[in-house]
Amino acid sequence: MALARTRRSDSGMNYWPGFVDALSTLILSIIFILTVFVVVQFYLQQEVAGKDTALNQLNAQIAQLTELLSMEKTGKANLEDQLTQLRASLADAESERDKAKSAAENAGAGLTAAQGKATELSGALEGEKKISARALSQVEILNQQIAALRRQLAAIEQSLDLSEKKDKEAQARIADLGSRLNLALAARVQELTKYRSDFFGKLREILGNRPDVRVVGDRFVLQSELFFDVGKADLKPEARTELDKVGAALVELAKKIPADLAWVLRVDGHTDVRPIAGGQFKSNWDLSAARAIAVVQYLITKGVSPQRLVAAGFGEFQPFEIGTTEDAYRRNRRIEFKLTER
Repeated sequence: MALARTRRSDSGMNYWPGFVDALSTLILSIIFILTVFVVVQFYLQQEVAGKDTALNQLNAQIAQLTELLSMEKTGKANLEDQLTQLRASLADAESERDKAKSAAENAGAGLTAAQGKATELSGALEGEKKISARALSQVEILNQQIAALRRQLAAIEQSLDLSEKKDKEAQARIADLGSRLNLALAARVQELTKYRSDFFGKLREILGNRPDVRVVGDRFVLQSELFFDVGKADLKPEARTELDKVGAALVELAKKIPADLAWVLRVDGHTDVRPIAGGQFKSNWDLSAARAIAVVQYLITKGVSPQRLVAAGFGEFQPFEIGTTEDAYRRNRRIEFKLTER
């Protein structure tokens, strides 16, 4: 009678157009959010890839500048060695000139020859001085080039620091987006848990406090004997009556759950461990899957959307209770309803 009153009240006002508009709006919102996320992710990946390329180029420039600096240092060292040799030669020439002057003063007969030698040595000394001046000029130029190289290295290091800073900022933004996404998913799971509790409470209210109906964790468990005969996958007439109530509750729940919340009702079929001997089904796996499909197909005839239903067969491989007693076999033959994410 309560179901009949609900149907009469539903026929008074049609909420379906509003529900479709809300569903379309939510779906467009999700698509927009996902598109923004993908675009941001692509932009950040491109930015990070570009920074890596720039970093590789800067490293190559540093290697080239380091090699050039090493060559310049080697050339400077060679010029300094030449300058030292020239100074030593200059000192020798000055010493010989002094000796020649002394010999000229002490020996009047060889004065002319000594003066000629002194003039020759003076010319050589002037030449050595010019060579020394050119060497000093080259050393000064090398010092200026080294200073310029050092300034370029400092600028490159500054660019590297800036690139690393931007890369860290991009990684931080990516981590923040991931954290926000995880929080949103956790909120969706929490919201689905609330609707699952409401649905199980409604089923408990509809089916009553029966010993063969129980809630185990996040699953609503019903014994197979409520729906099927032994070794069969055809619904009993009394099972159809109970499934009518379940279907009505599920249709009502679908109206309350937000359209952007991806959920399904998974119908799981389970058997006991005893093998099937002949008959329509080759194994317990086939039997459990056929039973789950039978329940799903009947719920579809009662207005439940196929997109919200999943049929799964587990055979004897997920026993509820370990044992070889008749009671253990009975408890393992079951149909489970699980409201979960898609």
